[in-house]
Amino acid sequence: MNPALSAKLEAALAAGDLLQSSFDNLSELLAGSVNPVYEASVEWLANEGQWKELNNRFFKKLAFGTGGLRGRSIGEIVTPAERGSAPEGGRPEFPCVGTGNLNFYNLTRATLGLVRHLLKAHSGPGRPSIAIARDTRYFGKEFADCVTRVAIENGCDVYRFIEPRSTPHLSFAVRHLGTTAGIVLTASHNPPHDNGYKVYGSDGAQIVEPEASAIIAQVNAVSGESYDVLPADQQGVIHELGAEMDEVYLARLETLLLDPALVRAQSNLKIVFTNIHGTGGKISPAILRRLGFTCETVAAQDIEDGAFPTVKSPNPENAEALQMGVDQAEATGADLVIGTDPDADRMGVVVRDKHGKMTLLTGNQIGSLMAYYRLLAFTEKGVINETNRDHAVIVKTFVTTELQTAIAGHFGVGVVNTLTGFKYIGAKLRKYENAIPEDLRADYRQLPDAETRDLRLNYSRFFVFGGEESYGYLGADFLRDKDANGAVVMFAEVAAFAKSKGMTCVELLDELFVRHGVHLEGQHAETLAGAEGAAQIQKLALSYIENPPTEIDGAKVARVRDFENQSFTDEEGDPIPKEKMVFVDLEDGRAFAVRPSGTEPKIKFYLYQRPRPGHGGIDLPEELASAKAIAQKSFDSLKAAVVADMRARLG
Repeated sequence: MNPALSAKLEAALAAGDLLQSSFDNLSELLAGSVNPVYEASVEWLANEGQWKELNNRFFKKLAFGTGGLRGRSIGEIVTPAERGSAPEGGRPEFPCVGTGNLNFYNLTRATLGLVRHLLKAHSGPGRPSIAIARDTRYFGKEFADCVTRVAIENGCDVYRFIEPRSTPHLSFAVRHLGTTAGIVLTASHNPPHDNGYKVYGSDGAQIVEPEASAIIAQVNAVSGESYDVLPADQQGVIHELGAEMDEVYLARLETLLLDPALVRAQSNLKIVFTNIHGTGGKISPAILRRLGFTCETVAAQDIEDGAFPTVKSPNPENAEALQMGVDQAEATGADLVIGTDPDADRMGVVVRDKHGKMTLLTGNQIGSLMAYYRLLAFTEKGVINETNRDHAVIVKTFVTTELQTAIAGHFGVGVVNTLTGFKYIGAKLRKYENAIPEDLRADYRQLPDAETRDLRLNYSRFFVFGGEESYGYLGADFLRDKDANGAVVMFAEVAAFAKSKGMTCVELLDELFVRHGVHLEGQHAETLAGAEGAAQIQKLALSYIENPPTEIDGAKVARVRDFENQSFTDEEGDPIPKEKMVFVDLEDGRAFAVRPSGTEPKIKFYLYQRPRPGHGGIDLPEELASAKAIAQKSFDSLKAAVVADMRARLG
């Protein structure tokens, strides 16, 4: 660091303009790198007095959350050095500098840490191997090049998708190829300025403890981004992945369809699909058409583009992101619109009701419909029966609707709750696979799904369906992360089933409400960005632990679960890891949960309108409209009260 810049930063620290953590992280980065963009960017921001921007970039180091590393790859303020030769308004030539950002510095350190962990743990023949994929986001190819180079130069083989591919495709590839680990470069449905880095274990699931801490320890031991390159004969080898891996994945997705004859009989069901400029277009339209569904796509959104130019946010849970699909469905008379996010691990749906009105379903509703149909189909086919029912299971997160618990109970099937993050569902699938006698699971990954299902029903637990309220679903265990490509197949079959009964998906959901009571869920996310926002989020989360409410919206609190400081076990007796989440149950059946996001600068509030304890379904179907109106009013009142309480705590 040049003396003038060093003096300016020290003066800013003394004046309180620069946080101590920012100063320390900034000094470490500049000392450990020779990249001229780094120092030039820091110097320009310092000379411009942009201390808030510097603090936002350097107040922390990226750490593994529920989705691995995730952060801005384009700063709020783009420096001239980062802009480089790129025109104004477009993607900068270089990613933004900062220890809290997603850039070459952090990717190099993370990959070095991962590779060193793999080399330390590797005991088999040959070299450790890593499968690598990226979505359509800014800097995706450059980041993949960086990660690949670091891996092979440090002694790992790489299996890399040539073009953008989805997160679930990567998870599948890890299992199919038998690689030691996997990396996918994505920020899921975040804004265009973000990117991310998720690490997968050899089972195809995102890493969990204790492996996560072991990798982080190796990452933290890396000083700077320089390393000694191994001799050529000790370096890894790159294997490119393309159409052949697509075909293997497509063949496994076909097995998610439970009643092919039903689909053939409803061939007039029309689907509009949009990948919202992401990776879903590589697989989802192809599998729908292969299975006999009528599928058209939104041409303007077929284009893979990290700017996501036709939407405000590439998040399929938002009506706006699916509006072009809805407009097309209205023009062509399609029955439903399905959209996937940039890395195709989340799926949103708009369906027609009986009046022909297009209706956006929530993630909880989508998951409940799929869970119900799959339980019904497996039961009617005799796959799940009285002799093995206790070996079948639905796995969901604590913050996912209790309607799924009621549905599973109706079929006599168990439910297991996990923390937020599909990695915990993946950990359950690893447990179920490992419970099968070793001699019977030697070639488990290559067996047809019917055979693995029978093994689990006989010796372990058969995973019928899993999901989380945030639009992530999984219907089989041949991969170990949420899979929008698979969810597209599963939901299209639900729509075909409803149509075969002369119903819409909305009416099918209403049938579940009549049987189990009206369940309404929603969220409030408070965005608090930057260093100051991060401190506010932690302070707010702590306030619910130290001063939990005793009454909300006129209802007394029946139970408060503090997942950070109390100890819990799940329905199978397994310990629940510690997490900053507080779950508040009210005496009238309503509830809310509070947790800081692991991937975004937000604190999230999950809100639930549920039947009062001891009160389930609705006596008469004609009472449903009234019951839904009452439930909506109660839900709205709860949300207003929780947000007001949050505002008071923020001061």
